[in-house]
Amino acid sequence: MLLLSVALWAQENFTCQEIPDSIWQKMQGKTWVSNPDIQRSDLRYLRVLHWDYDQRPHLGELVCNKLIADKLLKIFQELYRQHYPIQRMRLPDEYDADDERQMRDNNTSCFCYRKIHGSKKLSYHARGLAIDINTLYNPYVRYDKKGRMIVQPTTGKPYADRSANYRYKIKEGDLCHLLFTRYGFTWGGSWRSMKDYQHFEFRHP
Repeated sequence: MLLLSVALWAQENFTCQEIPDSIWQKMQGKTWVSNPDIQRSDLRYLRVLHWDYDQRPHLGELVCNKLIADKLLKIFQELYRQHYPIQRMRLPDEYDADDERQMRDNNTSCFCYRKIHGSKKLSYHARGLAIDINTLYNPYVRYDKKGRMIVQPTTGKPYADRSANYRYKIKEGDLCHLLFTRYGFTWGGSWRSMKDYQHFEFRHP
């Protein structure tokens, strides 16, 4: 009976729904701004369970594009089943949609209407088609024209060395990488001109 109750509790905490009014209000002027590219009806609100190194289940929440909502639910159900560690999963609105702040907090998130850093091109996050996992320990890394390394978040510089071992590290062939690529996502850690180790995006036409 206890095992059945735990299983039902877990099932009830992997949910997908249209954006509730309370969440929509939180998003205003933060992850959401009026735009011609994506509407409220294109987005979904997910609640999922995840484990951390404290070996306790935690309840996380995400906003994503409806095109990947079912994929994300299946991925996070399997990550949860196998106790894959994710430190926190809060809406970026709790950080006022400040990407640096939430990355420093190792937050996992998906939708935020914004352009690619240093570009006029929309990020896949702006359409809710990209997700960043354990962001502090899996930073974005590139080199400028003078060969200087640029790391985001700035506090993630110690984790730009991917030869080292540390908690929350995503690497090719691990459970996180295998699941996302199996469901059609591309991993930023495999890019050539730059590396975005936290980033998985679904390239929908």
